[in-house]
Amino acid sequence: MSRRTTAIDTEHMPPGIPWIIGNEAAERFSFYGMRTILVVFMAKYLYLMDGPGGTPMAEAEAVEHFHAFAAWVYFTPLIGALLSDIFLGKYRTILLLSLVYCGGHAALALMGTRGHSPYWLFAGLLLICIGSGGIKPCVSSNVGDQFGPANRHLLTRVYNWFYFSINLGSFFSTLLTPWLLDWYGPHWAFGVPGVLMGLATLLFWMGRHKFAHIPPGGSKFFRELGSREGLVALAKLIPLFLFFAVFWSLYDQTGSSWVFQAGQMNCKFLGITWLESQIQAINPILILVFIPLFTLFVYPCINRFFPLTPLRKIGTGMFLVTLSYALTALVQSWIDAGHCPSIGWQLLAFVIITAAEIMVSIVGLEFAYTQAPRNMKSMIMSIFLLSTFIGNMFTSTTNRLIQIPSASAKQAAAAMAALPAVSRQTPHTLTLAGYDGSPGTADDFILTHKADASPDLTIPGQPAFAAAAARLEAKILELDGKLPPGDGPSDAFGTDLWGNPIRYEILNADRFRLISDGPDKTPNTQWDLGLIVDLKRPPAAPETSWLDRFHPAATWLERRSNALGVTLAAEAPAAGLTFTRRAFCGGQTRLHGAAYFRFFMWLMLATAIIFVPFAMLYRPKAYLQ
Repeated sequence: MSRRTTAIDTEHMPPGIPWIIGNEAAERFSFYGMRTILVVFMAKYLYLMDGPGGTPMAEAEAVEHFHAFAAWVYFTPLIGALLSDIFLGKYRTILLLSLVYCGGHAALALMGTRGHSPYWLFAGLLLICIGSGGIKPCVSSNVGDQFGPANRHLLTRVYNWFYFSINLGSFFSTLLTPWLLDWYGPHWAFGVPGVLMGLATLLFWMGRHKFAHIPPGGSKFFRELGSREGLVALAKLIPLFLFFAVFWSLYDQTGSSWVFQAGQMNCKFLGITWLESQIQAINPILILVFIPLFTLFVYPCINRFFPLTPLRKIGTGMFLVTLSYALTALVQSWIDAGHCPSIGWQLLAFVIITAAEIMVSIVGLEFAYTQAPRNMKSMIMSIFLLSTFIGNMFTSTTNRLIQIPSASAKQAAAAMAALPAVSRQTPHTLTLAGYDGSPGTADDFILTHKADASPDLTIPGQPAFAAAAARLEAKILELDGKLPPGDGPSDAFGTDLWGNPIRYEILNADRFRLISDGPDKTPNTQWDLGLIVDLKRPPAAPETSWLDRFHPAATWLERRSNALGVTLAAEAPAAGLTFTRRAFCGGQTRLHGAAYFRFFMWLMLATAIIFVPFAMLYRPKAYLQ
């Protein structure tokens, strides 16, 4: 059966749009369902997948890997665009890469069944990068290809519905997959999104006779790319896309650093106790409300006073992102002071950043399509998505650079590699040379591997830190579980072996650390020494709800840790307030707490200010099929 190669000449909605919208809703359910739980899975679940002996991934490292994945998802659109525009066309490219996409979800669902789970994780994320990223520019430009001159007035409405479908799928998956992960574990939490990706592929195939199949440009692509028209379009759009990169650097942290911030807040709101990953569900539901609100009321009202061009919308959205990060920095400063603010504050930040998303992302998607020459639509869309790659790589690199290595961890890895395989699986103790490089001296580290194969580090001069911790723990008990302020004299908690003052720093309402500059007497290095102390509070009376009938009596983490004989750091005592201490050497971050969020706030403010004169000088030119 022959397929149309041009858009239908009609003033009405093209017949292929419902199939594209349905495909997009299912595909976005699969992607955001997996993405929503990814950072929490890496930090709290991955080390338990293959048995005892592992250690949880640090939050900064999990954020680094999350944004590296998010970045490469938005680099591979360049490959998909080249396949589509030059060789295969959009339909074949989407169908082929959707099958690769399904394979990635299958790999994630199979983690822990055999082999080394981090390898399965890497393989699954790699296939999803290729599949999801590869179809991105093709799907969004395939929407525009269905329209001709007679119905081009419907294009804005359809892109709004396109974005609506994205958020409809992501809303349900953002609520469901954290719940599945919490109660049923990674296999179900990653498997259900895989099933939805299979459904998305099926829907797209079923609508094949409804679409306008624009053929690949072949040599036309290269001629247009090298033409004056193509070069001018690229020269105008690439600087614009760099501004989008900064936006995505901040926006995509709603799935990483904002999740960890939510874990330090009081997550009971409107009578519901939310999982830390579920807070992201407010974004898609706000999108569903804001799209018609902005389209029907906000934009028309503003247009009565001055023309609200696409670039003006984008600039306004950038200032709103700055405001949202100012609020998260304020909230984090409360957490850094030992308070436990309501999650409602982060929900307010989501309201602000979602309004920004409406004005930056949706408008930018349509604007990029209209500014692209006819045979370069997918290419320009991929370059637009490449801005997300740049933004997430910046965030990933920032989180890699702020991580401080651990001197003891480096030596422990070398010592463990030298041990026979049998010895690694049994309780044993390692003595690691300290700063002077000579074993048997006062600055040695002692690393004890317990019966469950978990490591326990003893740092040089640990009794001084333990004495300071004991004083603080006694004070906290006097204050009924409240941490004392962290603004006392620098030497109030004694000194380490080298005469450095031991500093008391609040990390959140249930955690503090005692830290010194260590033997090199320099802060923020691999030789920083200290203790991290966690407060374990008695569990509150369990709340019953209708959902209780749908899940087991214990969470997956509790069942897994019991099966492995591993004690979870988050396990609460049956009664009374208790404390757990963990020694460290290095392994912290140079930029943490409110300072982290303020860094990105100032970055966004500077970008928004620079964008204003750029937008005033930009001269748009629209192209349609």
